[in-house]
Amino acid sequence: MTSFTKGVVPSNEKYDGSSLRVLIVHTRWNYEIVEALVRGATETMTSEYNVKAENISVQSVSGSYELPFAAQSLIKASKMGTQWFNVVICIGVLIKGSTMHFEYIAEAVSQGIMKVSLDSGVPIVFGVLTCLDDEQALERAGLGNKESKHNHGIDWGRCAVEMGVKNHKWMSGTI
Repeated sequence: MTSFTKGVVPSNEKYDGSSLRVLIVHTRWNYEIVEALVRGATETMTSEYNVKAENISVQSVSGSYELPFAAQSLIKASKMGTQWFNVVICIGVLIKGSTMHFEYIAEAVSQGIMKVSLDSGVPIVFGVLTCLDDEQALERAGLGNKESKHNHGIDWGRCAVEMGVKNHKWMSGTI
C-alpha cells in the first residue's frame, strides 16, 4: 500500500490574520475533547497568524445539533453591528453509539453548517469530529495514546485564517 501524509498541503502564501474577527462555536458534549480542539485552533490562529485574542469570540452550545442555529444567529447578530465575523469554526465531537442517533445528528449538522455558510456568505470551518469510538476522538484531539495522535483544531485554525483572508479578498474584488 502506498503511504502518504494526511492533511492539507500547506499554502505557499503567508496569511496575516491580524485584522480577522473569528467566531468559534463549540459544544459542551464530550467537553474535554472539545476543549483541546478549541485550544488547538485558538493557539494556532494567535501564534502562527497574528489573530488578536480579543478578536476571537468563543461561544458554547449544548450539543452538535445546535451548532448551525447558533452560528447562524451569531453571524446575523454580528452583521447588525459594525464588527462582522470574517470566519466561523464550529467545533463538536460525535461518537457513534449503538443506535442510529449518530447518523441522524452527523447528517443534520453537516448539512446545516454548509447551509448557514452558503446563505450567510461567511466561511464556516467544519470542525465536527465524527468518530466510531472514544479512542478515535481522543487521537484527533491530540489526547490519545497512539503516536499518530494529532489535534485537528490546529488544522481548523489554519483553515479559518486562510478562508477568512481569502473571502475578504474575494468580496472586496482584490483577488
